[in-house]
Amino acid sequence: MTHSSCPTAVVNAPVNVVWSLLTNPAGWGSFFYIRFIRVSPEGPAAVGQMIYAESGPSILHLRIEFQLLKIDPAEHVLELVGRLPFRLVVHESLSCVSLGPNHCRVSYSCNFSLPPGWRGAFMGFLLRRKFDTGPADSLGRLKRAAEGAHVGRPGSLARLSRTESGDP
Repeated sequence: MTHSSCPTAVVNAPVNVVWSLLTNPAGWGSFFYIRFIRVSPEGPAAVGQMIYAESGPSILHLRIEFQLLKIDPAEHVLELVGRLPFRLVVHESLSCVSLGPNHCRVSYSCNFSLPPGWRGAFMGFLLRRKFDTGPADSLGRLKRAAEGAHVGRPGSLARLSRTESGDP
């Protein structure tokens, strides 16, 4: 059983600001709904890199891991596979397209694979709304973080210098 969700948002920040956030896996916990544990190997995003985190209520410690499959800096595309509790797997693709010097469009494609049989059917029933609202919420938090970094709001989730954001 599978389910696909592909929210898209226009972000009021240059594509380089969003790309900087996405290619820093150690900072994902500041805008995705995860509690970051570690990245192996450490450093900026690289194909094969593993990101270990937890999700859900903090009392449950639901472990998740992501493996980066593709990073295309020229096209601003990041692909990964996430392994979630209960044998739930999600293939994700994030792509950023410039819409001008201070705007970009981010598409977040999530393809969820549930385990076969009654367990998958039961999980699909329980999580059916989260398959759509989860990726949309994550994209909304990424959008707010990028916009905050771009305008240099105090207390924003991530701040980048003007040279990193692509501004002169």
